[in-house]
Amino acid sequence: MWKKKEAKKEEEVVVEENLLKELCCNDVKLYDFLTNHLVVDPASGISEKSIDILTEEGEKSGNFTQAVDKAIFEGAQHPGERDRYIKLIQTLALKTIHTAEIEKEKVEKQGLTDRAASIVRRIENQKFMNDRAEDIVKVASTFYHEKLLVLEEDKRREARGLERREAEREEQRIGETERASREARKKEIKKLGGEAKKEAEKQEKREELAAEERREARATERTKIEMEEQRIDETEKAGRDVRKKERENN
Repeated sequence: MWKKKEAKKEEEVVVEENLLKELCCNDVKLYDFLTNHLVVDPASGISEKSIDILTEEGEKSGNFTQAVDKAIFEGAQHPGERDRYIKLIQTLALKTIHTAEIEKEKVEKQGLTDRAASIVRRIENQKFMNDRAEDIVKVASTFYHEKLLVLEEDKRREARGLERREAEREEQRIGETERASREARKKEIKKLGGEAKKEAEKQEKREELAAEERREARATERTKIEMEEQRIDETEKAGRDVRKKERENN
């Protein structure tokens, strides 16, 4: 299953799966492997610890998954050092196979056939990683390049949404303040008489016209912001489409 936050929307996960299927073409084994080692959100899904530390922890626990995930991600981020990371991934695969072989012997002696079968599948998975390390890093490079671009777009979109909601709250606050002021002025006008009341009513009309002009100006500004938001969304979508076509042509 995808390593994702609980709040991740189902449709967003489908996008990730479709991207990976596109990159893996019809290579089912590669796709199945990478669904377990590529993360939807690297910022939260990839450990901040160094690969060396994660490897040391793996040697103690017998589980090198976090080190492998980190190595794949780092290899994708540093194309100039791809060979070094490929060798590192292969080393981690061999370490896992060695640990798993020892564990398999123990459970076989205990007659735990189901457990032994599970370990055999793990070993086969690691043999695949060892054999296909170059393909794994190659696909991961494109996947993470696209994913990190989209994540940045999401962050900017979220920031714009926050700014828009704050503007809406401010608009509501201004509207409530203006309504309260009108009500207060109307009460004061009712207490007046003669010329004073007429002058106050004229002034009230001027205030209402000015308030209406301010509301129209704010509405115009909101429209501009919404149009800019739409323009940015369209530009980002166009960029994603261009990158997809480029991947298809390569």
